[in-house]
Amino acid sequence: MAAGVPSSARSWLDRSRVGSGVRAVMAVPRLELNLVRLLCRCEALAAEKRDPSEWRLEKYVAALEEMLQALKEQSSKPAPEMLNEYSRKVDFLKGMLEAEKLSSSSEKALANQFLAPGRTPTTTKERVPATKTVHLQTRARYTGEMRSELLGTESSAASGSGDLSLRKRTGLATDEKQSAAELDAVLQHHHSIQEKLAEEMLSLARSLKNNTLAAQNVIKQDNQTLSHSLKMADQNFEKLKTESERLEQHAKKSVNWLLWIVLILVCFIFISMILFIRIFPKLK
Repeated sequence: MAAGVPSSARSWLDRSRVGSGVRAVMAVPRLELNLVRLLCRCEALAAEKRDPSEWRLEKYVAALEEMLQALKEQSSKPAPEMLNEYSRKVDFLKGMLEAEKLSSSSEKALANQFLAPGRTPTTTKERVPATKTVHLQTRARYTGEMRSELLGTESSAASGSGDLSLRKRTGLATDEKQSAAELDAVLQHHHSIQEKLAEEMLSLARSLKNNTLAAQNVIKQDNQTLSHSLKMADQNFEKLKTESERLEQHAKKSVNWLLWIVLILVCFIFISMILFIRIFPKLK
């Protein structure tokens, strides 16, 4: 079993544990470290051009399944997210081997579409997960094989052993070039889509910022108008209160003068009646 990339695998495990909320001081189990090493080796073998008689990858994947099952049964097993990622990559490698055993290129391409590569890189040196790169390579290779079968470029018979080996080598080189070109085209297409999405997100963020600033200015103006209206309402209320008090005082003063006038008039009439009676006695 190859050692793979132990230092990068160990640093990736430590970083994953910190990201999962586990303390970085926790020791990495030896079984998990061996699993990551073997997984790196399997991904490297899967990315290479292999002969049909190659048997190491299949044995390595079977050992990965056993190690993963043993790791799940341990008491000090890693976080569930890491276990799911391990299972995802092992299932991808297993499905890729099963797809290679199919007879026709169309069946291989169809089976390859249902494979799910890993979501995170296995080592810190990888910018893109190795299983995702392998997935794109196999897809391009199967697509090239299907195109070759449809166009009838594959020879049905060989005239001689020398010509047959030369055609095979030429076909393999052509397939490799075509697969590399298709892989570059797919990666470039994904890169352009990502750039377009980033530009759209940036444009949306700018539009959202402008709308937020405009709404903030409108709300600020409305608050100022409301504050001014409340201030004017308070002033009008104070003026109305003052005028009401003045009107009430004026009404009270008017009632007092009228009362005195009525009292004086009654007294004058009473005195006049008495004087009239005294001056003009009653006739006999």
